[in-house]
Amino acid sequence: MSAITPKAPNHADLPPQASRFVDVGGLAWEKTAYPGVEVKTLLVERETGLLTVLLRMGPMVKLPDHEHVQIEQTYVLEGSLECPEGVCTAGNFVWRPAGSRHEAWAGPEGGVMLAMFQLPNKFFQADGRVMDFVGNDWQKVWGPAAERFEHVTA
Repeated sequence: MSAITPKAPNHADLPPQASRFVDVGGLAWEKTAYPGVEVKTLLVERETGLLTVLLRMGPMVKLPDHEHVQIEQTYVLEGSLECPEGVCTAGNFVWRPAGSRHEAWAGPEGGVMLAMFQLPNKFFQADGRVMDFVGNDWQKVWGPAAERFEHVTA
């Protein structure tokens, strides 16, 4: 199995078909490339690009221009998530189609969200670079998964 919870200390010796219980409270919040935005990676599968994170954003913190490479799903647990198209408040859900592109930000109280990606978003930098959420070169890290994804869906 190639899916993992990177910081889960109790998963290393589990058999391949065993359930992976994650003590989310025991995972540390990790910084991203964007100040005021932190994540707890709950599941990542590098080969396919599958990614599930708990996302925390400070009040009015903005995610810059980014593209949803494949479907993204977000359930807002606390606060709100806003974009030019609308506001998603606590207890509500928004999903975005592949290819959609925009900026997004937390509302005045910040936000905590569960976000699920078929492939991680591409973040477009002012200098022309395309990065992932934590600041890695998107093509180097996720390009192979994107190619496999395209092959499977073609």
